[in-house]
Formats: sequence, structure tokens, C-alpha cells
Amino acid sequence: MKRREFIAALGGAAAWPFAANSQTRLPVIGFLGLGSARNAERLLAPFRLGLGDTGYAEGRNVVLEQRWADGQYQRIPMFAGEFVSKPVSVIVAAGGTQSALAAKAATKTIPVVFQVAADPVAAGLVAKLERPGANLTGVSNLASELGPKRLELLREALPAAKRIALLGNPTNRAVTPGAVTALQQALNATDIELNVVHAASEGEFDAAFSRMKELKAEGLIIVPDLMFVDNIENLAALAASNGLPSIFQFREFAAAGALMSYGGNIGDAMRQVGVYTGRILAGSKPDELPVQQFTRIELVVNLKAAKSLGLTVPPTLLARADEVIE
Repeated sequence: MKRREFIAALGGAAAWPFAANSQTRLPVIGFLGLGSARNAERLLAPFRLGLGDTGYAEGRNVVLEQRWADGQYQRIPMFAGEFVSKPVSVIVAAGGTQSALAAKAATKTIPVVFQVAADPVAAGLVAKLERPGANLTGVSNLASELGPKRLELLREALPAAKRIALLGNPTNRAVTPGAVTALQQALNATDIELNVVHAASEGEFDAAFSRMKELKAEGLIIVPDLMFVDNIENLAALAASNGLPSIFQFREFAAAGALMSYGGNIGDAMRQVGVYTGRILAGSKPDELPVQQFTRIELVVNLKAAKSLGLTVPPTLLARADEVIE
């Protein structure tokens, strides 16, 4: 097998091979993504902007090595180990909490910049937000903590609903169990039934939505997960075609035809990851860069989707929306 084919088989062709570093002596960034190379620009475009803010440009003064796990969390440790063995100058753990944990387990010396949905302290990534300690820092978008609020918004849009489905990725052990527990606790004092449905890959989506139909789900909440982000348009289309009012973290979900989104902007988070990566390449130490928590939260409501679902969105909900798609 040729080297290029081998690299592609490991999770997506790299923009520049590691060999280039020995020829050009440029610093190398190891970019560790959970999703697929076909949707890489959703994360890479804002990341490159952040690098540019600090004076770095791919191919000019830095090399960007990419590895994409195609939604398979079990591949992440292998890729992290590969970056360490080369070695790279910085590892960007853009595959969520489990990719950050894998990078942390793989090296205590190479700087790691992460983008996660969970609390980085509770997840064991850093000692403190303001002084991360060791070799890790990054960005948290607080996606996991917003689950109960998404439930509240969906209930406001569906006041008569008694059965809500929750779609989670069972292989995301860092986020999914906590998200399920939080929503179950939020519903303890209600008569609403929460049905947890799992999908570990894009190939399991159809079966998951069929299961929701069997359960007579009247609404859907999607747990934050980068495999779901990688398939955001597909999920929005499935929710619409199955007549399920749904809510997810990112604006792109509502823009793709789903009812609502509520959460931070992954582009903003990845741009900050790029900034931190550039600052580390310029000499900053991870412990000098406080973990950034993105607290700007947006509610987006798609009225076209509501109309197709036969819903009337309450005026009080529309009044609180940061964006209404008509």
C-alpha cells in the first residue's frame, strides 16, 4: 500500500505528510477530529482563522496534519499515539472530551488544545480553569450543561407532549450518560416520559428514528456529540421527515430545517482553539492560557419548520429567540 493510501485509511488524508516537516522544519499541528474528512471544513475553517489571528498560515509557516475517526471513538487513542510518536508540536483535540482525554493519556509533554462540551475540570482534563496545569488548555462550549434548558424550550413549544425522545451516542461515555441523567432528573416531578434512543454511527440513524416512531415520541432532544455535528443536516432532515419537533445545540441544525437550536457557536469555539494553538507555537505555555468558557448562547427558531410540523410557536418563545428563520 502506498503511503498516501495508508494515511487515508487511518482516518482521512493529511494536508501535508509528516515527511514535509523534516524537509521544511516547520512546526507541525496534529489535528485530531472525531467526524469525517468530508465535513472537515466545519471545524477547520474557523480554526485556520484563529491561527491566522496569531500570524500562522498552513503551508507557509506551519504544517497541519489531520486525522479523522469517522465517528469511531475507539480510533482516537491510536491517532493520539501516532501524533506523539512522530512527534508533532501541538495536538488539537477537536473530537470532544474523549479525544482530549486520549491526548492527555498519550503525552505529558506535547501541548494539547481541546474543544469540549463538558466541564473540563469535572472531566479530569485540567486542575483549574484559570490555571489549567500540565500541558492542556482549550475551550468549553458548555453544551452538556444546557440539556435541561433545551428540554424546557421544547416543552414550551409542545405544551401537550407527554413522550420525549433523547438521541445519544452510547460510545461517547464522557457526555451521554451525564446528559441522560440530567434530563431524567429534570423530568422527575412531571408526567412526561423520556425515552433514550441510541445511535453510534450514521448507519444507525434510520433504526433510531424508527424506534422513536414505535415509542410514539412527540419531540426530540439530541445530546451534544461531534458525530451528530458531522451529520447535522442528515439528522435535521430525518427529524423533519418523521414529523418530530426537535432541538439540538447548533444553529446549523435549525438552519437545515429542524424546529430549534439552543447553544453556543462551534465556529467561535474552534477559532479560539486556533488562537490558542498559534500562541503556543509562538512560545506560550498551556498553563499560562486559561480555559475559555463560551457563555454566548443563541436560541434559533425555524418558523418554516414549525409550519410544516403543524405547530404554532408561542409568542413568548419567539420573543426570546436570537434568530427566527422564516
